[in-house]
This record gives sequence, C-alpha cells and structure tokens, in this order.
Amino acid sequence: MDQKHISPIHIAAAIITVSSTRTRENDTSGKTINELFKKAGIPVAHYVIVPDQIEMIRSEVYQSLAKSNCIVINGGTGLTHDDCTIEAVLPLLEKKIDGFGELFRLKSYQEIGTSSMLSRALAGVCHKKAIFCIPGSTPAVTLATNELIIPEIAHILSHANK
Repeated sequence: MDQKHISPIHIAAAIITVSSTRTRENDTSGKTINELFKKAGIPVAHYVIVPDQIEMIRSEVYQSLAKSNCIVINGGTGLTHDDCTIEAVLPLLEKKIDGFGELFRLKSYQEIGTSSMLSRALAGVCHKKAIFCIPGSTPAVTLATNELIIPEIAHILSHANK
C-alpha cells in the first residue's frame, strides 16, 4: 500500500457492548477489544454496555462520536428477535465499508464454517469517523479487531477525512 494514502491521525476508540446480560465484570469481549487497542497504542476514550434497544444504542453511538473516531460495537448483530445493532447503526452511516463485512465473514468461515453467514457484521463512516458492528463472541471480536480494524483504521480515517 502506498503510504501517501495514510495521513498522520490521532486515533481514539470507543467500545459499545450490546447485551442485556453482560456486566463490566463478565464482558470478556469488551475487555478483549480494550486490551487489543491498548496493545496497539490506541487509547480507549469511551466504554459502555447497553441493552439491545435501538434508541439506547444510537444514544451511545452519538456520545462516542463526540469522544472518539473509531467506534466498535460488539453484540446484537445476529438474527434473533432482539438483535438490533444493525438496525440502530445502519441509518447513521453516510458511507458503508462493504468489504469489512465481506472479509469478516470470509475469515470467520475459515474458523467456524458456514455458520459465519449468520453474521451481519457491518462497518461504515459517520461524521468522518469509523463505526464497526461486530458479533459479541470473544473469538469474533479478537478476529475483527486484530485482523481487520487495527491494521486498517488509520487508512480508513485518512480517507474519511479527505
């Protein structure tokens, strides 16, 4: 990749865990994302757990946009009746990053097989900031954060801010 595509940019992350059952004590996925960002030198400016409710998810996304430029929402991306992260976030995106979901499902397929098609992983840009919606399992957040988000976040934000 041509390094001229990447601008020097300060990255600050926000982590939103969507779950009606997790707490700060048992949110292993949120903790994993936090640890991976810290290891990569990316500070986490905001971390919260919200229930599977569209209005609450959107409220936290707006609060995160004020504090960070890389928002990772984990959980609520499946097919059950209460999964609503995608429905909450999709209308907020000005541009989708279709390749994110495609690559996430491809890499997941290599790990878990055809059940990866149930993932509605999504990413896009809102107000020149990146938003990622990923499944809430610890292996899924590890895969998405380590292999897709951290390696490309500076590139994504450079393009989003041109």
